[in-house]
Amino acid sequence: MKKLCLNCVVAMLLLPLGGFIKEPDLYNVHISSGNIDPDKIFLLIDKSDYRLYLYEDVTLRKIYKVVFGNKDQGDKQAEGDRRTPEGTFHIQSKRIDKSWSRFMLLDYPNENSWEKFHQLQSTGRLSSNATIGGGIGIHGVEYNSGIRDNYVDGQINWTLGCISMKNADVNELYEVIKVGTPVVIRR
Repeated sequence: MKKLCLNCVVAMLLLPLGGFIKEPDLYNVHISSGNIDPDKIFLLIDKSDYRLYLYEDVTLRKIYKVVFGNKDQGDKQAEGDRRTPEGTFHIQSKRIDKSWSRFMLLDYPNENSWEKFHQLQSTGRLSSNATIGGGIGIHGVEYNSGIRDNYVDGQINWTLGCISMKNADVNELYEVIKVGTPVVIRR
């Protein structure tokens, strides 16, 4: 099962998305634990098109609009840069959240993140006292701060590096995602 899922992730990284997706249909599909197998889900987040793609095995089941931390689409380098990290991660934990409706924590920084961080430090592109950061996840918008769904629709990046979705969307996703779900973030 794990090898099959890893092969699916690798295949999705190599495929272009634009030519075969019927986007209007896949934005409006309702996903629930009754119509999808949580053990076969993985997420592909494409920063260049502000989309989160939910796959069940190799079948694209749903598309969600998302926003990030910063207009700079580059990979996260250090704490405070407001960039969203790139790579393969996993959902580490889930919680209902008073600020963001739902929060699904990613296992950032993982081993690959640390390797990139240390490489930047060793080449002098980051200071030796820089920190890598953490607490990156997928969450809703922050209504208490005046941040609404129109931020997501308008591609207004506002987080500190997390992936933000409309609250109704993150609530739906939260119900079908389990701890350990793979998440690939790319540009």
